[in-house]
Amino acid sequence: MINEPPIDVLTDNIGDKYKGSKYVLCVVAAKRARQLIDITRSQNSTAILEDKKPLTAAANEILNGKITTVIG
Repeated sequence: MINEPPIDVLTDNIGDKYKGSKYVLCVVAAKRARQLIDITRSQNSTAILEDKKPLTAAANEILNGKITTVIG
């Protein structure tokens, strides 16, 4: 379970169209976490994750506005 950053804050940062949707948050965070895992494995380096778990890193990217939600 993600405690930091709070889920309500994350759902507000996924885009105006999907604001408040926990389902979209889950999909976006899971896809980004999978991308981070694949990048880490292909480069054989853990520096990308900065000693964080992939889902935590994805949540922080969503919080900081680094992820744009494009669904459709």
